[in-house]
Amino acid sequence: MISASLAGLGRASLGLIAGVGRAVIFAAQTLVALIRPPFYLKEFLQALLTIGYFSLPVVGLTALFTGAALALQIYAGGARFSAEQVVPSIVAIGMTRELGPVLGGLMVAARVASSIAAEIGTMKVTEQIDALVTLSTDPMRYLTVPRVLAATLAVPVLVGVGDAIGIFGGYLVGVTRLGFNPANYLQNTVDFLEFWDVGSGLVKGAVFGFLVALVGCYYGMNSGRGAQGVGRATKSAVVTASVMILASNYILTEAFFTS
Repeated sequence: MISASLAGLGRASLGLIAGVGRAVIFAAQTLVALIRPPFYLKEFLQALLTIGYFSLPVVGLTALFTGAALALQIYAGGARFSAEQVVPSIVAIGMTRELGPVLGGLMVAARVASSIAAEIGTMKVTEQIDALVTLSTDPMRYLTVPRVLAATLAVPVLVGVGDAIGIFGGYLVGVTRLGFNPANYLQNTVDFLEFWDVGSGLVKGAVFGFLVALVGCYYGMNSGRGAQGVGRATKSAVVTASVMILASNYILTEAFFTS
């Protein structure tokens, strides 16, 4: 029994290491393909529209309600120490540094990683990827590169828009519900918000976008046969992308804000 348990643990560990190795090789191949022609502009523009523009409503609504709820929570906590005036600055810093990039990345992961994995997985099941190879078209350059590049460029823009909408949500709650003076609220936001607060969030957005598209393409390319294989690839893409966003967020925060 002990030998069987150890053997099972060993097989699981080797499978995990092999999976990580395949993912790293896939990421390296994607990076190489990003700087080598040919480039498929039409596919890139279509991916940019799908990932960026069509994700704006869900990212905007998420940011709006997050900023509003954050203002209420900070006001309630600050009231215990007579520090209600910190609401504008904490809402702005919290949205730009952490909540804007992370929640925006998670929303994009839920929408985009699943879509990419399902689309490419279906193409694999229906042998469309094999057809691309037959036509001397590299699936990596035709399918993966446009989506990864589009996500890397689009998600920081979504994060920037989400930051502005989230701060506006906090402003609405602060002015209409918490009794803040509109001019003072805006002035406190501007006074305490620094360039790197916004810049760090945009860098995080670029990293999150790269990871989301890369994970979606990886699981789509390696999906199993049939509807069940595509379903498993879609589920795995969303879960993996979400975990990688949270893990990379900690690493980037440690690098950016720890001296």
